[in-house]
Amino acid sequence: MNKSWSENKTFWIAFILTILFVLWGVFGITSLRAAADISFKFVTETLGWSFMLGATIFVLVAMYIMLSKVGDVKLGRPDEEPKYTRFEWFSMLFSAGMGIGLVFWSVSEPIWHYIWPSTGAAANAAAETPEAAINAMRLAFFHWGIHPWSIYIIVGGSLAYFSYHKGLPMLLSATLEPIIGEENLDTGWGRLVNIIGVYATLFGLATSLGLGAMSIVAGLAQLNWIASASTGAQIVVVIVVTTAAVISTITGIDKGIRYLSKINVWIMSALMVFVVLVGPTLFILNIFTNSMGQYLQHIVEMSFMSDAIMDNSWLPAWTIFYWAWWIAWAPFVGTFIARVSRGRTIREFVIGALFVPVLVSLVWFAVFGGTGLHIALGENGAGLIEAVQESEASGFYAALSTLPLSKFLIFLGTLSVTLFFVTSSDSATYVNGMLTSGGDPNPPRPLRVFWGISEGAIAAILIFTGGLSALQTASVVSGFPFMIIMFFMVYALLKDLHLERKKKEKGVGKYEEVKDEPAV
Repeated sequence: MNKSWSENKTFWIAFILTILFVLWGVFGITSLRAAADISFKFVTETLGWSFMLGATIFVLVAMYIMLSKVGDVKLGRPDEEPKYTRFEWFSMLFSAGMGIGLVFWSVSEPIWHYIWPSTGAAANAAAETPEAAINAMRLAFFHWGIHPWSIYIIVGGSLAYFSYHKGLPMLLSATLEPIIGEENLDTGWGRLVNIIGVYATLFGLATSLGLGAMSIVAGLAQLNWIASASTGAQIVVVIVVTTAAVISTITGIDKGIRYLSKINVWIMSALMVFVVLVGPTLFILNIFTNSMGQYLQHIVEMSFMSDAIMDNSWLPAWTIFYWAWWIAWAPFVGTFIARVSRGRTIREFVIGALFVPVLVSLVWFAVFGGTGLHIALGENGAGLIEAVQESEASGFYAALSTLPLSKFLIFLGTLSVTLFFVTSSDSATYVNGMLTSGGDPNPPRPLRVFWGISEGAIAAILIFTGGLSALQTASVVSGFPFMIIMFFMVYALLKDLHLERKKKEKGVGKYEEVKDEPAV
């Protein structure tokens, strides 16, 4: 082992906690489920209002940074140019930020909202009616729109600023340097923040990989390449694709994630174009236009809905769950997008990491969710609804199976999920490697391999023991403490940015030299 990271206390604490948690999932799954359910119920039902307020505040802060003068600050040396082209940069952001979830939920979520309508901001619609379909797509747009990406921007933008502009290591704790001091970035409170980041990344990704394995196996079953979508098949998929991810992480970002992300964006684009052409084209165009208007019209109302009067189980199950999930994912996605954003201004960072991914996500949901709703509203809608109720992973492929060229479309969809699996796992190895190696932006290969294998092993073990849903629930619970950390990040970032602007206006203050980024 490399001495520099094998003697890092953050690594060993994270490693021991990981082993203990996995053992709990293997040998005490019943108690894990019970503890996760109790914690999740408390967080979503008692603290749900805080997630609604917190996510909205993060949107407002992201907008303020983009529009104010502080947006001119360069994430790097004043004359530094970005290492990656905009297309490469966007491809990597998108693959890490949404990836598997888009395929998994793009049909199933609108169908669920269609058969289980919300109250509050999406009220006045009975289940399985045209009105419920309109509200369903609006809610899907809301859950996958500017709120999650604003959450990522707070973490990623803060880390990129303090690392590339202020010369601090690539540690989540670096975002709190004005509060805790540079000497405490990997000790005390700083170490706690970094360990929370490792935990959120490792277990959040393990659940995502589990969902990805389910989706891949569902696609292979639709193609008749395997007999059934069994647990054994899911574990085999995890092993095979994790192996590919480990190989990718050995090659580095420039040869692994960079090219796989670009390839996958082209595959996604081709899949969307084919579905628009052979699917219900006019319906897709109409529902995209209508849902975009509905989303923009009701975004303020939806951002603050709490159903304070009614006893509503929908809100904790969907919006509050999503906000907690996005916040729990923020250490992973935020750290990775910071890692690949050097050389851009803060304004460019916010615009590129907010509007482009959001637009693509909404188009994706309009195409595939719209296709699903078109089927559900028709005479044969019961079959798709039953498929979604039986397994969310199969909803995407069940919708594609009704279209011309269905086998080809299902193949493209399965291939896209597989590449998302590889790029997500590869991205997470870099994040956990950085957090457990003192902030090295290019952590040692043995460390990246270790975390890559760990992610796949945890996913496979918990699929086998049936603990994946419990792990997902437990991961969401970590969203609340990290949201508190994010508020401190906002304070530290805004404070330092305004000090930077005042120095620049007075002609004092000098950019601190940051070492060139080492070759990957």
